[in-house]
Amino acid sequence: MKKLINERQLPSLLSREEMLGILQREEYGFMPPSPDCISFSKAPLRNENVFAGKGLLWEITVALKINGKDFSFPVSLMIPEGEGPFPFFVNINFEKNIPNYYFPAEEILDNGFAAFNLYFKDVTADNDDFSDGLAGVIFPEGRKNNTDCGKIAMWAWAAQRCLDYAETEPRLDMKRAAVCGHSRLGKTALVAAATDERFYYAHSNDSGCSGASIARDNTGETVSDICRVFPYWFCENYKKYTDNEYSMPFDQHFLLASIAPRFVTVGSADEDAWADPTGEQLSCFAASPAFEKDGQSGFICDRKAVTGDTFFEGNIGYFLRKGRHFFSREDWNKMFEFIRSKN
Repeated sequence: MKKLINERQLPSLLSREEMLGILQREEYGFMPPSPDCISFSKAPLRNENVFAGKGLLWEITVALKINGKDFSFPVSLMIPEGEGPFPFFVNINFEKNIPNYYFPAEEILDNGFAAFNLYFKDVTADNDDFSDGLAGVIFPEGRKNNTDCGKIAMWAWAAQRCLDYAETEPRLDMKRAAVCGHSRLGKTALVAAATDERFYYAHSNDSGCSGASIARDNTGETVSDICRVFPYWFCENYKKYTDNEYSMPFDQHFLLASIAPRFVTVGSADEDAWADPTGEQLSCFAASPAFEKDGQSGFICDRKAVTGDTFFEGNIGYFLRKGRHFFSREDWNKMFEFIRSKN
């Protein structure tokens, strides 16, 4: 794997502040500003028999003012029965109702975790409409600058607002706050954790191009592919690197490295060639020195992964499961395993 790193001429790691500056300026855009003010309201979403009485479920309305304008969005919160404090996930999700394909509620509760379920389209639409939701509040006249944030940064910003609420809830353990997501929302989870040190753990599931996977010589989706179909996920500057990845002053290992010295896992699926599992594992290797510089163990692995492999010894974890592009129960169980191993 070291040979592959050298062949791809990956940029050397910089300080966290320098890497985040480059990633925001050249790929995701600069994060939306902090709210001028924020408040929360909580209403029960189900009765006391939900999940066989193992936990309670609420809908939290996050109301805030940004750039002098009002904006609000809902997020579900599930907490196990008991006093806690419980470790918890902010799951940035493609589905709203609970439980759902990407939110195995009872397994989460049975493993002792609370969880937010943030439906990404409640924040802003997954399209090039920048008048919708948060996008319209931030950019009432549309994006003007090449470094204005795209939709991924907006969804990540909303995940961080869940932490603002968590700080008010004594049953949630802020020292064990995690963020996770799948595919484009796996990219989002990494951006959320990289730009907010309150997340002690992040999981990227099959996030591929512009997420966990190295862009140089990616064997799956490329910068050209993603900018042609989903340009609104990113800032305008990112288009400069279409078919031009070797001119980038960064690569995706910067994103993982910006989470140091905390914890991050990358999950790949062996049939998900579009997400380039080899590129995702390569990113773990390339990001490792940032963790080692901070006195942590980084990515401990001595070979290319084969199906069924799990490498969880260091602060960077990686696993390669059998199957396709999906956020499965197996992926969730791997997250539980990794987090428990670090406590």
